Amino acid sequence: MSLAVALTGCGGAKLKTADEQMERGEYFDAAKTYRKIYNKLKPREQRAERAEVAFKMAECHSRLGQDARAAAAYQNALRYGYPDSSIVLNLAQSLHGQGQYAQAIKAYEEYLEKFPGDSHAERALAGARTAAELKRNKTRYVVRPAQLFNSRRSDFAPMFNGDILYFTTTNEKVKGNTRSEITGMKRSDIWMARKNEQGVWQRPEPVEGELNSEWDEGICSFSPDGSTMYLTHAIRKPGSNTGTEICTSQRSDAQWSAPVKFDIIPDTLSSFGHPSVSPSGEWLYFTSDMPGVGGKDIWRINLRERAGSLENLGEAINTPGEESFPYMLTDSIMLFASDGHPGLGGLDIFRATLTPSGGWLVENMGAPINSEGDDFGITYATPGREAGFFSSNRGDGRGYDHLYSFELPDLKINISGWVLDKDEEPVANAVIRIVGDDGSNQKAVARNDGSFSFPLERGVNYVMLAGAKGYLNARQQFTSDTAEEDAEYGIDFILASVSKPNIVENIFYDFDKATLRPESCVALDSIVDMLRENPNITIEMASHTDRHGSDEYNIALSKRRAESVVNYLIQAGIPAERLQAQGYGESRPKAVTRRIARRYPQFEEGQLLDEDFIETLSPDDREIADQINRRTEFQILSTDYEMY
Repeated sequence: MSLAVALTGCGGAKLKTADEQMERGEYFDAAKTYRKIYNKLKPREQRAERAEVAFKMAECHSRLGQDARAAAAYQNALRYGYPDSSIVLNLAQSLHGQGQYAQAIKAYEEYLEKFPGDSHAERALAGARTAAELKRNKTRYVVRPAQLFNSRRSDFAPMFNGDILYFTTTNEKVKGNTRSEITGMKRSDIWMARKNEQGVWQRPEPVEGELNSEWDEGICSFSPDGSTMYLTHAIRKPGSNTGTEICTSQRSDAQWSAPVKFDIIPDTLSSFGHPSVSPSGEWLYFTSDMPGVGGKDIWRINLRERAGSLENLGEAINTPGEESFPYMLTDSIMLFASDGHPGLGGLDIFRATLTPSGGWLVENMGAPINSEGDDFGITYATPGREAGFFSSNRGDGRGYDHLYSFELPDLKINISGWVLDKDEEPVANAVIRIVGDDGSNQKAVARNDGSFSFPLERGVNYVMLAGAKGYLNARQQFTSDTAEEDAEYGIDFILASVSKPNIVENIFYDFDKATLRPESCVALDSIVDMLRENPNITIEMASHTDRHGSDEYNIALSKRRAESVVNYLIQAGIPAERLQAQGYGESRPKAVTRRIARRYPQFEEGQLLDEDFIETLSPDDREIADQINRRTEFQILSTDYEMY
């Protein structure tokens, strides 16, 4: 018994009717009809019939972007033994569109075992394998629902014309009253939204004039002067296949004229839509199902000399799948939607950059701009800033599209720190300069607590110089990271005082000797750098001992130790006449500074660590006090060496 005969008594829900609806592209109506037929078929006696109806119902849901419903129907078709092996590929794509990547990969692999070399399936499998990583390694884009613009139906394909945002909507207030057999929603109109004087978006409203009608209007683009709109237009005639055409509308004041067909080629069988005018106004990019690479392809035609200029953008852009919604950000950067390039599922948004050789470099925009659903129809507020709007049906089980805003926030890269003296006291009003090899030159004054902060750029070599009255300059250099992420660098400047001794930490000698130990080199080299960066100063290098030993012995030992340091500096290239060595033995005990008091709170700031005081301490504290007194310091003697 044929399927048509078997369905003769299905309460008016005839397979022929459903097939005709599907053939005409009336997917919403066809899905409803197939559902009625499917529910009346007997699961055991009419397995083949159920399989065929389930498959066709799945195809309708798939075209409506309802991946969950499509996957369920495909699985029913498989369960009842539908014979077409391509159903496995369709099921894989529906699973992919729900973000069920593991199941999708399994289905793609099963299909490719039977049909090895299918380039469309191979690309889709590659997308499913990388999708989880794309979702996990999200870009810095911030995506938010554009709640003010969204209705309870579909709102999509935003497009800026100057400061005004135009978009396509099927909300309940559109001009026509009839519902589309394709989507089940009202036929689409073009609406627009403006900002008020404070820069706040206002509620959208219909475009004024004769543009909108009882038919479908939408997916628009504009000439560079903003006076001509190119749009997609669809007039539905009962019993005829669904088709679209590109039309133009002219603006007069705030009014838009009725659409007029824009002829691309004398072909009434192909559909044309999704127009996008290049910023130069030279080219019109669009989508068509004319014979090309496969499915729907992106084409272009020269608006100034149309004859002979029609061209397919080729296999770098177009795939055996569907490419649509081109948007020319610049004359060499195109954004478009595709389900043929590897992606997260459904339509993804891709950026294509024209290379010097004339080819296209295509990159997936990644998550969160792309999702497992359909993501498409992007527009930028200005070409120089990564911000605007796009459309997506993510998270909507009905397949309805909604508008989302996107923005790539400026990277927050800063360097901050402190300007301190050798006793870790803040140096207020120090001047810090930072110069980058990108040509940047910044200057700041440290706050009263010695802190400072600068904004930076990625991947730049910087040199910083800090200075203050009564102190020597200090220099630092570093390179900021190239990673696209916020970063906070920390760097401190320790300035040497011109008026008081400056301790040099981490200079070590062998016990009871003047021989420098190897671990002293880092500290000694820092003195060399300081002298080179301040070529007009002369210094006294002074060494101090603790209270143990005779005065004569300690003076001699400290003198030899100071000379060891000076000899190291001379060997490093510092002129001897800039250096004096002095040993003070135990004659100059250290007074407790704020830094020492913070480190050793048992000592009061200002306390002199002389022998009389140390004798009053516990054995442990005596050892600490002796350690503090054993030190190497330098004192600035003059600041005008060889200046005359």
